[in-house]
Amino acid sequence: MITIEQLESYSQKNSQEVLVIKAKENEEEVEIMIFKGFSSNLSGATNFDPDLPILSPTAQIITIDRLWSPYNPANPNYIQRGLIPSEFIHLMKVKQ
Repeated sequence: MITIEQLESYSQKNSQEVLVIKAKENEEEVEIMIFKGFSSNLSGATNFDPDLPILSPTAQIITIDRLWSPYNPANPNYIQRGLIPSEFIHLMKVKQ
């Protein structure tokens, strides 16, 4: 299992990348973007307090997309798409 905190930490260390996360939160699918360690909710409101987690501990991360920054939603530049959490954990170990 991977946490949003681990993804934010990865994003801080790999600032040339943008992560787009698809997750399930309370039976609802949400989309989160992480860039330079900061998360934003793309499918709803983002809390103004950066100390509050963007996802609850019970949320399930479904897929992770890696994109080159700067992010352009009209023309996204993907590095990898649709990684499942176990694949991303392996990638984090390889990149250390």
